[in-house]
Amino acid sequence: MLLDTASLYFRAYFGVPDSVRAPDGTPVNAVRGLLDFIDRLVKDHRPDHLVACMDADWRPHWRVELIPSYKAHRVAEETPQGPDTEEVPDTLSPQVPVIEAVLDALGIARVGVAGYEADDVIGTYTARATGPVDIVTGDRDLYQLVDDARGVRVLYPIKGVGTLALTDEAVLREKYGVDGRGYADLALLRGDPSDGLPGVAGIGEKTAAKLLAEFGDLAGIQAAVDDPGAKLTPSQRRRLTEARPYLAVAPKVVRVADDVPLPDVDTKLPGAPRDAEALDTLAARWGLGGSLQRLLTTLAA
Repeated sequence: MLLDTASLYFRAYFGVPDSVRAPDGTPVNAVRGLLDFIDRLVKDHRPDHLVACMDADWRPHWRVELIPSYKAHRVAEETPQGPDTEEVPDTLSPQVPVIEAVLDALGIARVGVAGYEADDVIGTYTARATGPVDIVTGDRDLYQLVDDARGVRVLYPIKGVGTLALTDEAVLREKYGVDGRGYADLALLRGDPSDGLPGVAGIGEKTAAKLLAEFGDLAGIQAAVDDPGAKLTPSQRRRLTEARPYLAVAPKVVRVADDVPLPDVDTKLPGAPRDAEALDTLAARWGLGGSLQRLLTTLAA
């Protein structure tokens, strides 16, 4: 099981009231909400291995070089020598180091790699996996990894994590008209304002799906543009021609990396805390109470 950790703690932050606080009054709603999420996921799905995948760089420079608008609207402050600072709620930022410390003390593998997003870490673990993989994320971008033949599916939270939309290739075909492999092409044609991806003007989700059904993939669509006999409307042909510079770079930006240099860490689901003393200190300092105790009980079982 691979967790898109930031996606989940953002959901916890907005789903759990900020009246959930530490003894000193500091909000810990994201911390406790994430622990409750993990507890429910482990209870319901019993993974053998669990990795909390992190954004070591939420807006990698190599993606921005290709498409400068990539996530630009979410930048709070540009940092020339490192990752830009992302705009996040004031009371969430201080909770992230607490989340990291708690996961480390629990012994839950936490992996982020410099220069890469959590999606890329997830993509690489998925590529290396020798058995089934469950990816837990609220980010549709990871639908591109769904692969029935390899047992790779996405668990998409609908309400908390008690209600998860289990996404396999049948669901993708019904909803988007593509399989996992085709989803990245659909996404880059359609565009995604939330990620600053412009897409191809005039090509929405339904048109993109029809073009992919007709021509197979992005390469097939681009070949059709050069084929006078291909079934493209004049406006589609013109718009796809105009979008060629974007289409030349978009695949590298949209497709998750599968060759990230992962650290050598133990991903096995822990049965007991790695550092019980540190965990006790964190529990007392941040008032983690029942959320932590429930997770510890679930892990021990």
